[in-house]
Amino acid sequence: MGDPAAFRSGREFAAWLGLTPRHIGTSGRERMLRISKRGDRYLRTLLIHSARAASVHSKAPRKWVLRLAGRRPPKVVVVAMANKMARTIWALLTHDREYQRNFIGYPV
Repeated sequence: MGDPAAFRSGREFAAWLGLTPRHIGTSGRERMLRISKRGDRYLRTLLIHSARAASVHSKAPRKWVLRLAGRRPPKVVVVAMANKMARTIWALLTHDREYQRNFIGYPV
């Protein structure tokens, strides 16, 4: 990954890994395509495998995961979890903080 400050946001980091859908926009119409599969293949694979393990072995999954699982196929849910994990990793490394499970955020 190198320096986390090289990325402007967690979304940019996730896109670099290939965890965000590629989108095409013309004349005000945007279409979301499939996951791009660009970037670091090994790190993306590790994140997806860890997200799959978390979804299978979690005793109390998050509410957003349950809502998404009701609407989308299981593999889409796993990639969405991996995307969120990548964004969390970027935030922790950029702001030099430790992971806290129920962290909400600091007031602005």
